[in-house]
Amino acid sequence: MKRIIFHIDVNSAFLSWTAVKMVREGGGDIRLVPSVVSGDPKDRRSIITAASIPAKKLGIKTAQPVSMALRTCPSLVIVQGDWAWYRACSEGFISICRKYSPVLQQFSIDECFIDMTFRCYGDDPVAIATRLKDEIRDSLGFTVNVGIGSNKLLAKMASDFEKPDKVHTLWLEEVPEKMWPLGVRDLLWVGKKTEERLVMYGIRTIGDLAQLDPAVLARLVGKKYAAGLHENANGRDDSPVETEFQEAKSCSAERTFEKDLSDPKDIDRALFRVACIVAHRIRREKFRASCVSVFVKYRDFSTSQRQCSLAEPTDVTAVILNAARGLLPDVWDGRTPIRQVGLGVSKLTHDPYEQLSLFEDPKMAYYREWDRKYDEEKTSSLNK
Repeated sequence: MKRIIFHIDVNSAFLSWTAVKMVREGGGDIRLVPSVVSGDPKDRRSIITAASIPAKKLGIKTAQPVSMALRTCPSLVIVQGDWAWYRACSEGFISICRKYSPVLQQFSIDECFIDMTFRCYGDDPVAIATRLKDEIRDSLGFTVNVGIGSNKLLAKMASDFEKPDKVHTLWLEEVPEKMWPLGVRDLLWVGKKTEERLVMYGIRTIGDLAQLDPAVLARLVGKKYAAGLHENANGRDDSPVETEFQEAKSCSAERTFEKDLSDPKDIDRALFRVACIVAHRIRREKFRASCVSVFVKYRDFSTSQRQCSLAEPTDVTAVILNAARGLLPDVWDGRTPIRQVGLGVSKLTHDPYEQLSLFEDPKMAYYREWDRKYDEEKTSSLNK
């Protein structure tokens, strides 16, 4: 039996979800005009996280600073993101997708795969995908693209075809016609550096890549990477739709400044704020972390990052913050203005075991009580 995989991708997710909320509150539909979502609409240094289709047609892209986008379109509508609302929208669309098949793998907050092999038996997959797409639009107010293929790779590629609110197929037999004429960068997992290297050797399309001798490709990009790349270029992918719960591997937060900062006290306050956010998140999910990392971003967008291991896994804000403070001198000279500071934790575990130490900080009880009150206040503010 031929596999039938759907990839469902929300069109301009953050902007669409913001638009839905604004329309429900009586505002205009920002999807119809050049508009973007960013961290702080008043801060021209904020980075764009989503752009409307009219904005994209003007050349405005995600990851651009707001200031650059405003030079392109002075009348650009800029709105601030709302992560609590985004999570609610994500849960809503995933819930509808799950009705069509319980074999679902969430790929990110705004996209998922579902295995429809048995659910589509005897029926037209395009008709079912269209029904799914329309149900999401009519029930939740935003649109999705649905890609249909005989594996996850092809379904994902198909969903990236013409947008928005479309259903596309990419079966294995359609690969030469629909996929091979595309540029190599359009192939899943091909990054900018790989594209540049391939193009340097005359490999410009996915078709060029598919027909290249695997031994030659291995010399260009390495044997291990070349094998998977060649398989994908030919439309082959055996990976299953994984339904099991995937544990988080890391958690991070960052703070972008309205103006580049160089005062150590300001940087330390920002580090404290992100440490509170990260520690609260892992406590909420009942994780503890064994590794702490700190990163800073400069005005030219270059970054510097360092990490360290902790003696024992922890979820205590003060412990995480002190580790980050110890790393800061390794990434920042204490003088050069910086645009952003961030903190992350990794090597997360649910293991409740905690080794008792004879040298434990005598203030640890105070730290844990402080965390408990902080968590209560955060929970209370979300429930209001």
